[in-house]
Amino acid sequence: MTLAERISLIRPGVTRADGAWADLGAGGGAFTAALASLLGPGAVIHAVDRDRRSLHTLEQELGAPVPAAGGGAARIACVAGDFTGELPLPRLDGALIANALHFHADHVAVLAHVRRWLEPGAVLIVVEYDIHRANPWVPHPLPWEALPDAAARAGFAAVRLLGNRPSAYHRSMYAAACTTGPKPAGRVASDA
Repeated sequence: MTLAERISLIRPGVTRADGAWADLGAGGGAFTAALASLLGPGAVIHAVDRDRRSLHTLEQELGAPVPAAGGGAARIACVAGDFTGELPLPRLDGALIANALHFHADHVAVLAHVRRWLEPGAVLIVVEYDIHRANPWVPHPLPWEALPDAAARAGFAAVRLLGNRPSAYHRSMYAAACTTGPKPAGRVASDA
């Protein structure tokens, strides 16, 4: 998949161009570059991966600020670690998990863990293969039709399909946006 195709797949889920974002399971940065191109100069992407060699590759290719579509550049900060564990991440305005959930048997637990980092009104963009049967490369598939239930059980308020496209490896892949609940409108005084 080309950079332009990755950008097109996730673009509808990037609803703001600033703030703190994370690419969880970033690998060599294929989707990190796509996300960075959609964000502006006020954004930072925490690229998280447990494979330090992949992060080194990402840093070599994307270490300098990445030019963004809106002008300026999004900044990339590499974080070595497993996103299913504790990480030194700030509260996030958005996050991306591309082709990483299928390595975890308990999708609900992973989604709930990630949700803790997200601000109210934030979005988690999920990119996964739309398959039902496990194989050596996708040991725990999460087809599109199973994501809404898993996300709801993990505490997300809504899930919407952003798009899908053919895959060279596993028939098709999809992108979806899982949103947290809205930002609180403020404190309401009680009569008590």
